[in-house]
Amino acid sequence: MATVSDILTEKGTHVVSIGEDATALEAAFLMNEHKIGALCVVRDDVLVGMFTERDILQRVVAAQVNPAKLLIRDGMTSDITVCDRNTTVEGARLLMMNQRVRHLPVVDEGRKLFGMVSIGDMNAYQLADKVKTVNALQEYIHGTM
Repeated sequence: MATVSDILTEKGTHVVSIGEDATALEAAFLMNEHKIGALCVVRDDVLVGMFTERDILQRVVAAQVNPAKLLIRDGMTSDITVCDRNTTVEGARLLMMNQRVRHLPVVDEGRKLFGMVSIGDMNAYQLADKVKTVNALQEYIHGTM
């Protein structure tokens, strides 16, 4: 059965992160620069929170807070959903669906950040897997195996 580790093997384990003392404005620039919707907030390589597009909308824009003054520690989501490398792809998908999150940090013991998968990564992995299955079935049907 496929695991989150299989996705990270293809995608890589690099995660764009930010510190707690950065501002929401710096986070927005960083997300735009990397064309991503979420940042992991780390302290000494340990995951302590997430700062996402949703956080910007709720805690900055809707709250009419100056993004240059809001520190990440005051605007981040600290109660976050995580998984480990051995979580099955289906288990991770269900976790994301049930918790209504689009980004799932992958941590090891002690919450040290190992990687992150997004709903887009999950969809791409599932599509590639289905394409492999279709190709194998076509080869079988046409006797080209």
